[in-house]
Amino acid sequence: MYLSTIKLERGIILSKLSKITDFGLCVKTELLKKSRTQKWLEEEVTKRTGLYVDSGYMHKILTGQRNAPKIVESICDILNIENKRE
Repeated sequence: MYLSTIKLERGIILSKLSKITDFGLCVKTELLKKSRTQKWLEEEVTKRTGLYVDSGYMHKILTGQRNAPKIVESICDILNIENKRE
């Protein structure tokens, strides 16, 4: 776990920064190879699954904070990658 310090006028807040998983790194790499954005991926997943996916939810999936099998399966299909989370 990494900690980031943000100074405010009335104090200090510590926030937890999450490491990206191997799956998340694979997704990001494929997006770069295909010259696509994470926003594009979020929209494609939403179209294909009918489940709303925004940047916060996608971040949680890519960092392993959320387990969302339908969304992960859709990501793998869209990017044509192997599901390494199984």
